[in-house]
Amino acid sequence: MAMSAGAKRAMGLAGGWALIAVSAAVSVVFFNEIKVLGRGLVGLPEPALMQSARAERTRDRPAPAGAVGRVVELKAGSHGHYYASAEINGRPIDVMVDSGASIVALTYDDAQRAGVHIRERDYTHRVNTANGQARVAPVVLDRVSVGDITVRNVPAAVSEPGRLNKSLLGMSFLSRLSRVDMRSGILVLQE
Repeated sequence: MAMSAGAKRAMGLAGGWALIAVSAAVSVVFFNEIKVLGRGLVGLPEPALMQSARAERTRDRPAPAGAVGRVVELKAGSHGHYYASAEINGRPIDVMVDSGASIVALTYDDAQRAGVHIRERDYTHRVNTANGQARVAPVVLDRVSVGDITVRNVPAAVSEPGRLNKSLLGMSFLSRLSRVDMRSGILVLQE
């Protein structure tokens, strides 16, 4: 059965409107991720950590029934990012959780605070960042803890002084957890 030209045009318009609706929905759901990507593409630095986000910290909870390990819930900050007060090598360091970072990345100053001392000759690798290329020093952290969750022997990198605004809790930590889940502005980490 052949379709009339009007019916074909109506179907084409309906498909176009459906594509627009899906695009709008994706934009709303992933607004913060799109914003961060856009800032990175134009080379803008990450905004400063807001006081309210700094005040918001992890909340430890026992694991739900049947779950193995500890659970830590992190509430999204004002810009949709997740921040935590971590312990790195036993010293408190504020970090931003970043599943887009392949490893834990420490600012030079945070590395010093964590007892990781870097010399100029230790900067043996180059990485691409939102702000261009940077040299980093690969290290292995003895222990990284968020709440009661602890991961040992965590591969990390220390950035050159002034090249990273905030230390990042990347996949070298997150991938060692049994669960990383985000729902309704809460990031759930489970050991």
